[in-house]
Amino acid sequence: MLDALLLLQPLGKPFTVDVIDIDASPDASLLARFDELVPVLFGDLAQPELCHYFLDEAAVRRCLM
Repeated sequence: MLDALLLLQPLGKPFTVDVIDIDASPDASLLARFDELVPVLFGDLAQPELCHYFLDEAAVRRCLM
């Protein structure tokens, strides 16, 4: 998903991606929340997820607008 996501990065408008390994995280709530959904993508953690399992290109493009 990460490779496909980076291909959607607009020219001249780079974004950063924080990858969190929920299995290695000391925050057990992450594993409880996302266990079967990984990979999961958020544009903003305060907002609903954009997609999980597979990249939703349309959702990502809407988020980047």
